[in-house]
Amino acid sequence: MNIEGVSVFYREAGPSDAPAVLLLHGFGASSHMFRDLIPKLAHRYRVLAPDLPGFGQTTVLPDTEFEYSFQRLTSVIDAFTAVMGLKRYAIYVFDFGAPVGWRLAVNHPEKISAIVSQNGNAYEEGLSPGWADMRRAWAEPTASNREALRKFNTPEMVKWQYTEGVSDPSVIPPETYQLASSAIARIGEEAQMDLMLDYRTNIEHYSQLHQYFRRYQPPTLVIWGDKDPFFTPAGAQAFKRDNPNAEVKLLDSGHFALETHGAEIAAAMLKLLDRSGAGASHR
Repeated sequence: MNIEGVSVFYREAGPSDAPAVLLLHGFGASSHMFRDLIPKLAHRYRVLAPDLPGFGQTTVLPDTEFEYSFQRLTSVIDAFTAVMGLKRYAIYVFDFGAPVGWRLAVNHPEKISAIVSQNGNAYEEGLSPGWADMRRAWAEPTASNREALRKFNTPEMVKWQYTEGVSDPSVIPPETYQLASSAIARIGEEAQMDLMLDYRTNIEHYSQLHQYFRRYQPPTLVIWGDKDPFFTPAGAQAFKRDNPNAEVKLLDSGHFALETHGAEIAAAMLKLLDRSGAGASHR
C-alpha cells in the first residue's frame, strides 16, 4: 500500500466488520513480533499490524524525501488508519511504536477505544541509565555523539535486547533478532540513528500525553517486562498517576516480553478489550 511515498507492509486478520485493534511494534522488530498474538485476537477483532517506516518490509519509495522522525512515522500510520477505514480502534504500543500511538491518541482522542502498552514508555522516570548515550547525543548532537549510537544497530546488540532479563534465553526464537538485524542491514543504520536522536521529541511530548490521560482516561493495560534494560517498572507504575483506568501488570521478563509471556499478554489484552467494549463504533 502506497502512503505518502511509502510502501507500507501490513498484516491483517479477523472479520472486517469487527472492532479494530492496531498493533505498533518498536525498534529491533516489525509486525513479525505479533505473529502469535494476531491469531489470538482475530477471532473477535479486526487486527492490523503495519511495519513502521524504517522497519521490516515497509519501504520508502525512490525519490521520496523522507525524514525519519516520530512525527513523520505518525503521519504515515495516521494516513494508513484512514485508508483502512478505522474510525475507532484500540492500540497496542511497544517501544518505538509507543510515541507513534501516543501522537495518534493526542491528535485523535475520539478514535482511541483502549490502550495496551507493553513496555511502551510514557514517563521520563521510565527511562533507565541505558539511555545515557542517547541523552548525550540529544544534549550535544555532534558527529561523534551520533556515531556512538551506531552500536545499538549491531546484530549482537539487537540480540541482547531480546535476551537481556530473560531467565531462559533459549526460549527466544533466533529468527526474531536475525530478521530485525537483516532489516537494519537492508534499510540502513542511518534511519535508526535518526530516530534515536529524534526520541527526545517524545519526552517533550509527554506533557500533552499526560493531559490526554487525565482528560479522557482511556481503558488501559500497562503490561511490562520488569527487567527491561531500557524502560523501568517505575515507568509502568507512573501511568496510574494520570489515568485511574490504567491497570499495571509486571512480568518476569525483559524488553520483548511478548516473546516469553505471549499467552499471558494475549489473555490480559482480551479481557481489557472485551471489558471496555473497545471499538464498538469502529466503522
